[in-house]
Amino acid sequence: MDCNTLFCYYFPMIGFLIKKTIYDLWDNMIRIVALNLGFFVCTAIPLLPVLLPDIFGSNILVIVFAVLGTLICTIYLATAAITIKSISDYGIFTLKDFFTNFKTAWPAGIAMFVFLFIIYIVVSIVIPFYASMGSLLGLALSALLIWVLIFAILSFQFYFTVYARLGASVIKSFRKCMLVSLDNTGMSVFLLIHNILALVISVIFVFMFPGPIGVLLYLDEALRLRLLKYDYLEANPEANRKKIPWDALLIDEREKTGNRTLKNFIFPWKD
Repeated sequence: MDCNTLFCYYFPMIGFLIKKTIYDLWDNMIRIVALNLGFFVCTAIPLLPVLLPDIFGSNILVIVFAVLGTLICTIYLATAAITIKSISDYGIFTLKDFFTNFKTAWPAGIAMFVFLFIIYIVVSIVIPFYASMGSLLGLALSALLIWVLIFAILSFQFYFTVYARLGASVIKSFRKCMLVSLDNTGMSVFLLIHNILALVISVIFVFMFPGPIGVLLYLDEALRLRLLKYDYLEANPEANRKKIPWDALLIDEREKTGNRTLKNFIFPWKD
């Protein structure tokens, strides 16, 4: 894809994605902060042995709380991903919606916990083992696993979002994540870098804003807009996949989102 094609067909989607996400984050700041606060409480569970070492003197308790806390965090994020989908769709959510969505979200949370556990085993045990072999085969296997991990991270950053928005099963969601990543490699890399930077910026606000929930919202907004591409290709099977007319596809979205001056963005009640 040359520079002109990239500018004409890819940047309009990215620019609108950033704009809409900023608007939605700002308009739903209290809800985003509340969900981030809930996640912060969840993360305190695996940290309890570190914060209270005199009480948790047993290594078994440390492991139990670490596993339990991580599982609670992944289930919480899965529930949050389904909940914030309403924001991307120009709506709102309530606390009741969050607890209702838990019934649907918990399998995805458990699946992500298993995935993270596998990643931990690969990084802490498998790769060091192959690297310590001191042979070309060990080096090749280590490099291969590192590239597999990179692909997994790029793909499964979409997992909660795919599960929430496409309503697929746990296994199908993993498969669809890989398909989305393979078909949109540039976007996957861009989103990963953006989300890392968003979390770094969140440090200033103690991860309350935009925080991990803001990252989930951004991923949901991105997938929602990306699905417009597949709707277009389904309706126009002869179309060039590398030349998606984003300006035309985003007309309705731009009308719904609108434009704001700096004044009515910060002080909307003065309009």
